[in-house]
Amino acid sequence: MSGQWAALVAGCAVMAFVIKALGPVVFGGRPLPERLRAVVFLVAAPLLAALVVTQAMAEGDQLKIDAETAGVAVAGIAGWFRVPSTVCLLLAAGVTGGLRALA
Repeated sequence: MSGQWAALVAGCAVMAFVIKALGPVVFGGRPLPERLRAVVFLVAAPLLAALVVTQAMAEGDQLKIDAETAGVAVAGIAGWFRVPSTVCLLLAAGVTGGLRALA
């Protein structure tokens, strides 16, 4: 692993720690205000979806549709039908691997 990658991983770890620690540090033992709690609850799923989709469908500034995209789509559909997460992961890996083997 090059120095740049190590710095990137370390930076991501520090940012994750800071973000996770920010709530308890700011609010301590007090409950979150109702409006803030509603926003925090609603933001997590779309943020995760946006991160997954951009990783699965972007190559630089170009749109790419490939085996990885199909795997994410299958996992998303399985999740929609409330299939357990482990099964979603296995389905995504199976579809992605199968399509890559065929190509």
